[in-house]
Amino acid sequence: MSEVLVVGEALVDVVSSATGGQAHPGGSPLNVAIGLARLGTPVTLATRLGTDSYGRMLASHLADAGVRLTSGSIDPSTRTSSATATIQADGSAHYDFDITWDIADIPSRGFDLVHAGSIGALLKPGGDTVAEFFEVADGDMLRSFDPNIRPSVVGSRASILPLVERFARASTIVKMSDEDAEWLHPELAASEVTAHYARRGASIVVITRGAEGSILRCGEENALIPSPVVDVADTIGAGDSYMAGLLHFIAAEIGVVGLRTRGVSLFEAIDACRFAAACAAVTVGRSGADLPHLNDVTITAGIRDESTN
Repeated sequence: MSEVLVVGEALVDVVSSATGGQAHPGGSPLNVAIGLARLGTPVTLATRLGTDSYGRMLASHLADAGVRLTSGSIDPSTRTSSATATIQADGSAHYDFDITWDIADIPSRGFDLVHAGSIGALLKPGGDTVAEFFEVADGDMLRSFDPNIRPSVVGSRASILPLVERFARASTIVKMSDEDAEWLHPELAASEVTAHYARRGASIVVITRGAEGSILRCGEENALIPSPVVDVADTIGAGDSYMAGLLHFIAAEIGVVGLRTRGVSLFEAIDACRFAAACAAVTVGRSGADLPHLNDVTITAGIRDESTN
């Protein structure tokens, strides 16, 4: 199976609700790496952790899941980042971040696919390093990107949209939430956003919409992917679980070499998104970013195709 490199932030989520607060490992790239490892995909994370109590918690969590860290990921001079997630009445989470992001060492060899996103792709100065890596990495390395925008951390739409499109132009896979799509492109409908990023060069573009399912664009064709019905505990980590499921299916079932050499069909991409939606459904049924193992995932969703030009 292809090995995946994930690049981006690892932090501690302090989840605050009416019943109190508790600290959990978090950060979108960390969650994606954990999700991949639990599903059985070999994965390495390039991040930045301190050796403080939060850093030790995260390092232990990653090791327990089987995620490897790059040699420069642990820095004793760094304070490990954190985010306070306050759970709203509908189960959604509001975040306040305490984070700085820089990264010096991103390995360029030994991986077939690299994924980056969220704060680790968009917050300076580290975001610039990650963007440059996407542009100059080996041409045989597939690239996956999820902006997972945190406006309070990364800045204004005017400053972030050009960077998102810079990543998209170098990426084979682009996934974002409907909130990301609306924030980046308030003038466009979701299906128009998928077409926009397909024109930028991505082979697979997905917009997730929570309980309303996800919109897939593959080449010139669209499909709607329903979300399995589930009792929602909270939505923390749902998008990351979807991302991990999508990348796992590509690595394990479609094959990175196959996608690179012959492309991907709509039906293969639909199967990947169905699996990803099933992974997300497991996560929203649990408290916190508790991503599934492979034997937790059951695919029950049906598909309605909507081909467009």
